[in-house]
Amino acid sequence: MENPASNAPNKKGLMAGFLLLIALSIGFIALVMLFPSRAHHGKPAAFGGGKIGVVEVFGPIMESDELVEQIDEYADDDSIKAILVRIDSPGGAVAPSQEIYNAIVKARQKKKVVASMATLAASGGYYIAVGADRIVANPGTITGSIGVIMGFVDLQDLMKKIGVQALAVKSGQFKDIGANTRSFTEEDKKVLQSVIDDVYMQFVNAVATGRKLEVEKVKLLADGRIYSGNQAKDLGMVDELGGMDESVEITAALAGIKGEPELVKKREKFNFIKEMMSEKLSSKFDWIMESVHKPGIYYLWQMN
Repeated sequence: MENPASNAPNKKGLMAGFLLLIALSIGFIALVMLFPSRAHHGKPAAFGGGKIGVVEVFGPIMESDELVEQIDEYADDDSIKAILVRIDSPGGAVAPSQEIYNAIVKARQKKKVVASMATLAASGGYYIAVGADRIVANPGTITGSIGVIMGFVDLQDLMKKIGVQALAVKSGQFKDIGANTRSFTEEDKKVLQSVIDDVYMQFVNAVATGRKLEVEKVKLLADGRIYSGNQAKDLGMVDELGGMDESVEITAALAGIKGEPELVKKREKFNFIKEMMSEKLSSKFDWIMESVHKPGIYYLWQMN
C-alpha cells in the first residue's frame, strides 16, 4: 500500500513550481508595462535632423480609433516634423476609412503628411492615401479599386431544403431590406443603389480634391478596377514611385529635415491575454473569410 506521506514532497514540489511560474509571468508583464509607449526605428537623427512619425495601416480597415489617435498625437507633437503613413490594405468599412482620411487631412494643417504604399493600397486604402500631401507607390503596388460594395447572401433555397421558413413582422416596407431570407424587390434595389451611389460620390470627391483632378476624370478611373503603381502614376493617382526608403527621403525633404531623419513608431499597447490568444490576428482572419457578407457598406477590393 502506497504511503501518503511519501507523496507530500512531490505535491510541495509541484506547488512550488506552479507558484514560480506565476511569479515569472507577473514579472514578465511588469517588465513589458515599464517599456515606453513609443519605439524608435531607423538610424538616429544626425545633427540638424528631425523626427518622422510613422503610422502603419495594415490589413482590413475595421476600426479607426487607434490610428486616428496616433495621427492626432503626431500632429500635436512639436518634436515630430512630419508624418509618414505606410499602407498595406485592401480597404474595409467605409466609416473607419473616412475617419482616418479626415485625421490625415486635419494633420496636414500642422505638418506634412506622405502616404507610402506597400504591396496593396486599394479601395479604402487608397481613400486614406488621397488625404496626404504626397503619395508614393512601388511600381508593382496594387491600388485603385475606387468604388463601393455591399454584399448579401440568399439562403432561401437552402432553407427550403431543410424545411425552415422565416417570418418577419415589420414596421415598414424596407425594415428587413437585405435580409437573407427573402428576395430583393425592384424597390429594394433602388433604395440600396441610391445609398451606394451617394457613398461612391463621397469617394470620388475625396479623390478629386486630394489629387486635384476633375470629378469627371475621376469617374472614368473609378469603376472599381485596380491599377499597378506604375499605371497609377501615369494617371495622376500617385506622385512618385518608390519604396519605404524613398518615401522617407521625400517626407524629410517636404518637412525641411536636414540629415538622416529619425523614424518614430508608436508601439501598440501590450495586452498579455490578447497576445496569448492572438485575438487581433484571429479577428482579421475571420473578417477576411467572411468577406463583405457582414452588414455594412465597404470601400474594399474583394478578391475571393
